[in-house]
Amino acid sequence: MVMDLNTLKPALGSTKDRKRIGRGTGSGHGKTATKGHKGQKARSGGSIKAGFEGGQMPLQRRLPKRGFTPLERIEYAVVNLKQLDAFESGATVDVAALAAKGLIKNVCQNVKILGNGDISKSLRVSATKFSQSAKDKIIAAGGTVEEKA
Repeated sequence: MVMDLNTLKPALGSTKDRKRIGRGTGSGHGKTATKGHKGQKARSGGSIKAGFEGGQMPLQRRLPKRGFTPLERIEYAVVNLKQLDAFESGATVDVAALAAKGLIKNVCQNVKILGNGDISKSLRVSATKFSQSAKDKIIAAGGTVEEKA
């Protein structure tokens, strides 16, 4: 048997005819065409915008505006010194290494190292920013600090 594209049909029962409304009272969907009687929603083009409250002052206008979001804001993933103890002594700690250990979410983040906790190993740490206390503690432990833009 040869199958042609023009003879293909969907499986029996898999498709359904659309509901035909406004085709007389005998159809069950006639007269008002399932829209009820009169009112804004029964009119042609009578849609109500999201947030419209019938002329009452909408909630998004009743609430006060708060705060300010700067357009040039730079967000940093924060890593504390105590978290760097997960690395072996002499290791190079950069963004890729931090992401591999799960200390930051992804490689393209800006990273700031903070001085919370102590570090006992000498590490080569490379990050976007450092707090002054973190720099001091890394250098005191025999490590090096590389701040990259």
